[in-house]
Amino acid sequence: MAKAKTTDKAATVRVRLFKSMNSCKWQHRLSVKALGLNKLNDVRELKDSPQVRGLINKVSYLVRVEESV
Repeated sequence: MAKAKTTDKAATVRVRLFKSMNSCKWQHRLSVKALGLNKLNDVRELKDSPQVRGLINKVSYLVRVEESV
């Protein structure tokens, strides 16, 4: 079995929940939960992938993104 490639410099994205989920769609609440954000001002550092970018684009009005290398 081939070993998976590991890179020390994996691109990551820092995501912060800065707006409350009180009056948003239930699908958007699920997207925020999928990003690992629970409370206001929660920050998660996630692997930069198309799936994560899609979730961020869906709830862009609730989160702030800070790219890190």
